[in-house]
Parts: sequence; structure tokens; C-alpha cells
Amino acid sequence: MKTDKRTQLEHQLYITGLCLPCVGIIIWILWQDLPDVIVHRQQLPCIFHAVTGLYCPGCGGTRAAAAFFKGKWLLSFCYHPVVIYGCFVYFWYMLSHTIEWVSQQNLRIGMRYREIYLWLALVIVVINAAVKNIALVAYHIDLLKLLDGIS
Repeated sequence: MKTDKRTQLEHQLYITGLCLPCVGIIIWILWQDLPDVIVHRQQLPCIFHAVTGLYCPGCGGTRAAAAFFKGKWLLSFCYHPVVIYGCFVYFWYMLSHTIEWVSQQNLRIGMRYREIYLWLALVIVVINAAVKNIALVAYHIDLLKLLDGIS
């Protein structure tokens, strides 16, 4: 019974994953037409950062997505590494399941859902927030503003 639920979940994840490229293409097209001024200066401010002066665990995520969709993957990684991690996991999951489907289950290489992938994402988010806040508090280096100057 547990295997059937897991198979159903993986099938649902695969179907959802098939829909994501359409959404990604639409976002990419819209992002190409937006000037950098709008993308970087017209965002809603982070309330956590405004109140505490520290970065929240998600700070840099929007800029990372913008850099990713513009093909600046190293900059995207520097803004927020969980974006690159999520894309890698997504692409490997979809590729491996597509190969499994095309081979009619003869090549059983499909990446299986494991909670460890979510835990790894959480670790990346915590480490990212810690590094940015330590740099900000201990060394007075605002890494996001520094990266904004590079892009």
C-alpha cells in the first residue's frame, strides 16, 4: 500500500513538473522585457529586513530567480543558492522520469521522492542566511548590495 501511494505521488509530481516549463517560459519572456530598474528597485521591501536589519532566509531569492532566467547562473547562485539547487533537482527528476517512461520502465533510473531533498534545501537556506547575516553584522559587508553592484 505504501508503494502505491509513493508511486501516485511521484506520478503527480511528474505531471506537475511537465506543466512547469510553460510557466517558466512565460516568466522568462516577461522578465526579458522588464528593465533591471523595475526588477531591482520596485520590489516590495522585505519586512523582516526592514524591522531587524538582518536578512531573512529568503532574501535574495527574487534576484536569484531574475539572474537565473537571464542566464547568469553564477550570479543566481551567489544571490541565493537554493534556486540553482531547486532547478538542478527539478531537471534531474524530470529527465530521469522521462527516460524511464520512454523506455517503458526498462531503464529504472527515475529519481525517487525522498524527504532528504527537502532537508538539503532547508540546510542551504539556513547556511545562506547565516553567511549573509554574519557578513553584515560582524564585517559590515552587505553581500546583496555588493552583488547588485556586480550585476
